[in-house]
Amino acid sequence: MSDSLWQLSAVEAARLVRGKALSPVELVRAAIERAERLQPALNCFITLCPEQALEAARAAEQALMRGQAPGLLHGLPFTVKDLVNTAGVRTTFGAVPFRDNVPAEDAVAVARLRGQGAILIGKTTTPEFGTKSMTDSPLFGHTRNPWSPDRTCGGSSGGAAAATAAGVTALAVATDGGGSTRIPAACCGVVGFKQSIGAIPHSQAPDAIGNQTYVTPTTRTVADTRLMMAAMSGPHPCDPWSMGAPKTDYLGQAEPPDTLRGKRVRYCVAPPGRPVDADVRRAFALALERLAGLGARIEPFDGAGFDVEPVWRVINHTVWRARYLPLIAQAPDAYSASLRRQIESAMQFSAVQYQEAMFARTALYRKVQALFDEADLLAMPTLSRTAVPLGTDIFDSIVIDGRQCADIRGHWYPWTMLFNMTGNPAISVPCGLGRDGMPIGLQLVGRCRADRELLLAAEAFEDAGPGWSWPPQPE
Repeated sequence: MSDSLWQLSAVEAARLVRGKALSPVELVRAAIERAERLQPALNCFITLCPEQALEAARAAEQALMRGQAPGLLHGLPFTVKDLVNTAGVRTTFGAVPFRDNVPAEDAVAVARLRGQGAILIGKTTTPEFGTKSMTDSPLFGHTRNPWSPDRTCGGSSGGAAAATAAGVTALAVATDGGGSTRIPAACCGVVGFKQSIGAIPHSQAPDAIGNQTYVTPTTRTVADTRLMMAAMSGPHPCDPWSMGAPKTDYLGQAEPPDTLRGKRVRYCVAPPGRPVDADVRRAFALALERLAGLGARIEPFDGAGFDVEPVWRVINHTVWRARYLPLIAQAPDAYSASLRRQIESAMQFSAVQYQEAMFARTALYRKVQALFDEADLLAMPTLSRTAVPLGTDIFDSIVIDGRQCADIRGHWYPWTMLFNMTGNPAISVPCGLGRDGMPIGLQLVGRCRADRELLLAAEAFEDAGPGWSWPPQPE
């Protein structure tokens, strides 16, 4: 079994550990060895902590031998994106000036995973402060896609998605401020879930009230995402959106295959004027056929009025400018030109424009909720094309369906930013491969607070498909 431990799902590994058929030490050692072996090819870690991880694994094994009741994730290795605080393990935010930053405490989400017995093996790569949809930084260089080393793994949680797709660990903590979990999930062929706002408390959001960023799970299967949600979710005083969140049984048995029967799924390929590659259109059509085959009622909706990138950018870049301009002013040469340009672009926005964007955010929230008057789920492609070439920057143009597109955010992932602003749960699940051999993702969206229902629908879709496909590169 030792040669194939990296292929285990978290659900299966947890069952084996609880039954004492698998040693936490053996499992964690296998994850560390795989991380070290693949690091030269993928560059998906900024920090590995093998000594601490193996010490925790030995303690977990001893606890099992003493008959102590294990947590949900007892002895299971996991990774954390390098934006999320980890006590005693450096957290660089992908930025050179923070290369030696070591937090004193865990983020709430990380503390909850550790509290359930999970074992941190390392910190995955992120662009500086998670500010773009490709994963590179002056601190560590480029992270590569396990499906093809000349393609980006997406971003900003690219290290998390690449490591998960390559089989380093089954569980990864990511973040999502405009698609940063779902974009790399689609690029790397894994499951990326952005839960309802507040479902997982965000203890590092400086503006908790106006927040549109999330600490999220990345896994290879929806069942593993449900396992992570069971450990990470629930109210905490640090996050006002989490207070009063309904108690959810994420571990309950998945519903039978007819869980989608009679469900109304409204779909849209893209907002008007946004190109979509033929391969993505083809995979999306087949995904809709699969949903229909499971008994769902498929109906289109008009994407007019959902050109949301300008609204997202005013809110997001204004927040970034407030947070990061003082840091850049202290050491401008320590940061990439791409980050500096994004921060500088926010200088054009006034306080009135920011508030108008917040008004627009509320209007978008109400527009999306109105869609659910006639729908149980929404469906759209996660990305309008497969992973772009390695080295592409957020200010570069990209080719989509034969068209040169200058606005990467508005054209490559027109549907991800919307649900950060509205708070709806949204999940990217693999739905095929393009002719270039690269993964394609389907995004499903649920009603606010209906996270379990969305996950069960995604799991039914997943179960009806061909099953998980490993990328050809790592092995």
